[in-house]
Formats: sequence, structure tokens, C-alpha cells
Amino acid sequence: MIPNSIAQSRGKITGQPRLGLGLDFAFPTGDFGDRANYGFGGSVNYLHPVGKFLNIIGNVGYLRLEGDDVGPFKYTEGYVPIKAGARYYITQNIYGEGQAGIAIPTANGSGSGTAFAYMPGLGVDFPVSEDLNIELTLRYENWARSNGTRSFVGLRAGISF
Repeated sequence: MIPNSIAQSRGKITGQPRLGLGLDFAFPTGDFGDRANYGFGGSVNYLHPVGKFLNIIGNVGYLRLEGDDVGPFKYTEGYVPIKAGARYYITQNIYGEGQAGIAIPTANGSGSGTAFAYMPGLGVDFPVSEDLNIELTLRYENWARSNGTRSFVGLRAGISF
């Protein structure tokens, strides 16, 4: 009886797809952190339940990365990441997720070519009402392409409805 009640209280059981809007912040790491100081942007995600604790997720956004001046130039890069993956609720409000996809450089992106993007993350969501949640996700993200990688610790603060 007790294990069953614990299992029933574990995980988000929405039964309905959810749309999310968020603000994204990036803190570059490794060699990339020598060029870029921080990043900011926004994203939209779509969650679709496929099991009691499991959702598939799709995410698209824009991330602008800023750095120090290099001679007369200001270091700036822009990317449109497009990713898909899964979110698994470990408890009622805590989840782990993994996503993979691409990051497309914009006109301010360094060089050319689309990067392979992947990220593991942990997050928490807080119900505000029956139809609204506040989400916080901490992630490590890596974008790999022929001229190098971009890696950062990311934070997403958003709402889902």
C-alpha cells in the first residue's frame, strides 16, 4: 500500500500538452568562456505527455552571446537553437531532461554552419494555478561544429500553460 501511494504521488500527471515561454541565460565555459562573457534570449517549448511521468519536449529559441571588445569590434554571436527530447518527473515537481538538435548561427554568428546541440538538465516547476506553472531549469549545453564548440551552463526561467 505505501509503495503504491508513493508511486502515485511521484511525477507530474497532467494528461494534457503544455506550451511554455521562457527567458534563457547562458554562462559560457571552457575556451568559449574566454571569448563570451554571458548570453541571454528567449525560448518556446512544447510538452506532450507520453506516460505517467514522461513528456516529450520540443524547444526553439534565440540566444545572443556577448563578450569583450576585440580591438575595435564587440564580440557578439546569435543562434537559433532547435531541440527535441524528453522530460522525466523524478518527483511531483522535480524533473530531469535531455534534448538534442541544432543551433543555427544568425547574421551575428561566428563563421558559418549549423552546430549539433545537446543538453542534459535538471529542473523544478511550481504550480501557480491549475493551468499555470513556473519552471526553472539548470542545464549544461554544448554546440559542436567544424570550427569548434560552444559550451555553457544555462538557466531557463519560464511559465507553462
